[in-house]
Amino acid sequence: MLMKEYLLFFFFFITVGYSQVSGCTDSLAKKHNPNTIINDGSYEYESTKIKAEYSIKLSDSLKESSGLIHFNQLLWTHNDDHDKTIYGLDSLGKIKKKIILPEVINNDWEEISQDSTNIYIGDFGNNYYGNRTDLKILKIEKRSFLEENPKIETISFTYSDQTDFSPSKPNKTNFDCEAFVVSKDSIYFFTKQWKTSKTNIYALSKGSGTQIAKLKSTLDTKGLVTGATYLENKKLIVLCGYTKVGKPFLYLLYDFKDYDFLSGNKRRIDLKLPFHQIEGIATKDGLHYFITNESLVRKPVLNIRQQIHYLDLSIILNPYLHKQFP
Repeated sequence: MLMKEYLLFFFFFITVGYSQVSGCTDSLAKKHNPNTIINDGSYEYESTKIKAEYSIKLSDSLKESSGLIHFNQLLWTHNDDHDKTIYGLDSLGKIKKKIILPEVINNDWEEISQDSTNIYIGDFGNNYYGNRTDLKILKIEKRSFLEENPKIETISFTYSDQTDFSPSKPNKTNFDCEAFVVSKDSIYFFTKQWKTSKTNIYALSKGSGTQIAKLKSTLDTKGLVTGATYLENKKLIVLCGYTKVGKPFLYLLYDFKDYDFLSGNKRRIDLKLPFHQIEGIATKDGLHYFITNESLVRKPVLNIRQQIHYLDLSIILNPYLHKQFP
C-alpha cells in the first residue's frame, strides 16, 4: 500500500513539474512556446519601430515639459526649472488647468509620478556637476492639490553607492535621474547614466524625511532614460528616453515577479521621430501612451519645438494584457 502511494505521488510530482514549462510568455517573442507557464525572462524580439499617431505643438509655457502623468481626466506636466506650476492638459495638449505649488523651489524638477492618494515631483536633476546634496521628492496629497491648496511633504535622499561628491564635467555623471515610479510601498528610481547609457534602479520607502536610495539592479537600455510610467496591477513599466545622438526610444518591462522589474520580459522600441529630447510619458490603459519632448532650438541646425505625441502600442502589449488581465 505504501509503495502504491509513493508511486502515485511520484507520478503526480513529475506530471505537475513537467506541466510548469518555463520560458518567455510573450507570444510576440521569437522563442515563445505556447505551453509556457512560468516566465523566465528568456526574451528575444525582432527590431521594432513605432510611429506616433499624431504630434501637436505645446504652448510656449511648456518649453521644458519634463514629466507626465494621467490623473483626474487630464495629463499633468511641469517645466524643469524655476516654474512652480503644474499644468493639466487635454489629449491634444491644450492647457485646461494650472495649479501653483507654493513655498517650494524648482531646482530641477525632472519627473512626476503618482499613487492612489499622492502626486510626487522629483527634484533630482543632477546632470551638470553630478554632486547635488539636496536631492528630493515633493509628496503632494491629491485631494488638496485639486482643491488648489496643496499639502506638501518632502522626501530627501542620497544614493547608496555615491561616495564621491566632487564635481564632474557636464553630462558625465552616472548619478543623474529623470524617471521614477511609485508602488504601494516604495519609490523606484531609474537613473540616467551619461557614461554608460544604462540605468540603475534604486528603491526607497515613501516616508518623509531623509533616506538612502538602495541600489537594486542595472539595465542596459542603450540610451538615456528620462521618464517612466507604471501600472502596478498589470506588472507593466514603460520607460522613455533618447540615445546620445538623439534617437528616441521606449523600453518595456512587463510580466515580472513582484517588484523585480528585470525578471520578466524586456523589450526596446525605437520611435519614428527625428532628433527629439523625449522627457515625459503617461498612459491610462497600458495600450495608448502620451509622450512629451522639450524644445530644442540651436539655429540654424536644430529647431525642434515642444510637442505632445500620441502612441498606440496595442499591437505589442495587447496579447500580454488581454491574456493576463481579461
